Amino acid sequence: MFRKVVVAAAGVFQPRRLPIWNKIASRTVSTSFYTVNSMILRSLKDHYLDVSKMTPPLKISPPSPYTVVKGALDSGGPILRSTFKNEEITISAMRLVDIIPEGSGLGNDEGDFNQLFVHVDISKEGMENSLHFLCGLYPDALGIHSVSLRKKSESAGFIDAPKDYSGPVFEEIDEKVRDALHSFIEERGINESLFPFLQAWLYVKDHRNLMRWFKTLGTFVKESDEAASQL
Repeated sequence: MFRKVVVAAAGVFQPRRLPIWNKIASRTVSTSFYTVNSMILRSLKDHYLDVSKMTPPLKISPPSPYTVVKGALDSGGPILRSTFKNEEITISAMRLVDIIPEGSGLGNDEGDFNQLFVHVDISKEGMENSLHFLCGLYPDALGIHSVSLRKKSESAGFIDAPKDYSGPVFEEIDEKVRDALHSFIEERGINESLFPFLQAWLYVKDHRNLMRWFKTLGTFVKESDEAASQL
């Protein structure tokens, strides 16, 4: 009879003991979780405020006849658009420092911020190919790196590579042809006058993306806190 009582008592009290330890362990993990998250949120907030205080560049309009592509700040596509006779011209750009990996030894000097890669796409209605120029743009000069023909579907994004033969190395082309190609894009307003606008535009885009990143990451961490508190 006594044995039955002991067994019964063990059966009554043992299940009550486990949840207590579980609660203690859970409380310890939760405390650590909230501490880490609060540190992340505090750091994100500080950096967000610092970035928000950065002085934006003066508002610059693109040189005529180019206009800004609607929604360009929120996409990775063309920035500027123009027409020349029966041609449609679009321009995309990115900084050299955003292309060369840090520590590669190929750049990352202060002057690299004044070097832009510009992708110029010239298309004509009814033609399946477009003429694509990859150029280096500086405050006082513009140089052509390559010229190729691409399918129009390939020219929508400036990082796409042509699938077919892309032509000879530009520096190996006859000098007269190179000069003619420079005159060709110059006639369409593609020159160093684009630099001030594209430099300022890329700054605004980077600043906007950084602000969005801090805000999005902070929202995610905060929602993780709220979800954990309901467990």
